[in-house]
Amino acid sequence: MTKHAPHATHPAIVKRLKRASGHLTSVIRMIEDAQPCTDIAQQLHAVEKAVQQAKRTLIQDHIDHCLDNALTGSNDSAVAAEFKAITKYL
Repeated sequence: MTKHAPHATHPAIVKRLKRASGHLTSVIRMIEDAQPCTDIAQQLHAVEKAVQQAKRTLIQDHIDHCLDNALTGSNDSAVAAEFKAITKYL
């Protein structure tokens, strides 16, 4: 796997994922403490949305920057392969 330079959106994505991680830890504690299922489901939904938004931001950033860069100096089949590779995570 090739290592790439961080993008401008990466710090915000990391912040969002760390927040989601904290919420997930809270959800685990809620389950262990036998909290109401409705409350647990609400918190799990929040975790899921945070991760989903982080993924969406990462993919959009990749499409906006990496694929633009790939278009300059690369062949069309390489760009198409890169686009296909990232879209499987949508």
